Amino acid sequence: MRVTEKPSSSYSGAMTPASMELKTERVAETKAGTDAASAFVLALLAGAFISLGATFMLVVKSDGSLPFAASQLLGGFSFCVGLFLVLSAGAELFTGNCLMVLGPLSGRFSWGRLLASWGIVLAGNLLGSLAMAALIFAADAGSANGGAVAQAALTVAEGKVALDWGVAFARGVLCNVLVCLAVWVGHAATSVTDKFFSALLPVMAFMASGFEHCVANMFFLPYALMLEASGRVAGSVDLAGVLSNLSAATLGNLVGGVLLVGVSYWFVYGRARAGRE
Repeated sequence: MRVTEKPSSSYSGAMTPASMELKTERVAETKAGTDAASAFVLALLAGAFISLGATFMLVVKSDGSLPFAASQLLGGFSFCVGLFLVLSAGAELFTGNCLMVLGPLSGRFSWGRLLASWGIVLAGNLLGSLAMAALIFAADAGSANGGAVAQAALTVAEGKVALDWGVAFARGVLCNVLVCLAVWVGHAATSVTDKFFSALLPVMAFMASGFEHCVANMFFLPYALMLEASGRVAGSVDLAGVLSNLSAATLGNLVGGVLLVGVSYWFVYGRARAGRE
């Protein structure tokens, strides 16, 4: 019989980690039960939201007068609008959904359903990111700041495709540890303000540190290819580099979110409760 305890709070009014784990299980169960069409549309929205945050970041990065640390911090602050919209407006993001691993671990739904959900969401995120990259390109957003935004987009993309596969994988692991911790803390939020601050510091940290987020890269890299193909910028981003980066970042995000956050917290808090059911 499944335990029906409600998420509890500590004396400070904040939800305890054990209650956050139970809340995450329930959220995973709800996500797994969403019909495929709805999940796909929500995934499209998540890809678009992350792409908008990435575009905002490129505007900041286009200012060459900013010192390195300030550029990284402000760029990270700008980028966090993407995850904030995912958490607050409602959308399905593959990286955050790595926490859905708590569902099968707790016996709430099958591993097959988890894999199907991940596949639908990843496909939707990719299509949403590509569509937004095309729209940002059509809007000629890269021409802002005398074309410096387009140049910033190329610089960011070139740095990503130049990474060795193993380096990009490791950066993907580190990225999704922070993203999943942001989502994890966001499950304790009781207001839109709470959700904003749950996203802020972890997202700023991974962006400022140069870690790799697969869905963000689904925007950055195709957008750079579009800019190159149009002749608006000249660079060295190619399809082979794009595929290498995306494969490494996606697998790294999966390992970081599933093993280092999801499985770890379930082992500490969910495993003991499952044994009492």
